[in-house]
Amino acid sequence: MRVMMAAVLALAAGCTPVELRSSAAGAPVAIEGDSISYATGPCYGTCPVYTVTVRPDGSGTFEGQRFTAVTGSRAFRVTPDAYRRFAAALAPYRPDGERRVEMGTRDCGAAPTDMPSVDVNWALASGGAGHLHFYYGCRAGNAAMAEALQEAPTLLPIADLIGKR
Repeated sequence: MRVMMAAVLALAAGCTPVELRSSAAGAPVAIEGDSISYATGPCYGTCPVYTVTVRPDGSGTFEGQRFTAVTGSRAFRVTPDAYRRFAAALAPYRPDGERRVEMGTRDCGAAPTDMPSVDVNWALASGGAGHLHFYYGCRAGNAAMAEALQEAPTLLPIADLIGKR
């Protein structure tokens, strides 16, 4: 019985996403090769459109596309703590595989048609991945997710690259 329980626990630990495993201090643990990409989508107006990618080694890339203070690609650095906070803010919404919260899905009722969206992609060195597409018009019933997704970029040193919001 003990051998069987040990095997079950070992298998369950292997299924836990790497960046969600906790260290002794309770902080998410990430490994080299992991990355999180956060890409905003356009709206009917002047919403900033950009992609930011961060890695646990502290490297980051900002790609401004439309209505940002900086267009094109810029490298930046984050502290390990800033990476962990960003990863932790998004972790509750990371799906296994693909999740789309947009008009026409079970997670979204009637919604305005002029709102921006965000795509978050998690890539793990271990081969795992997750993709969340969230349309901000689906805020009703998803307020906590919408707020966490909207606020996550403020945890990174990219405010000057985005510009006025």
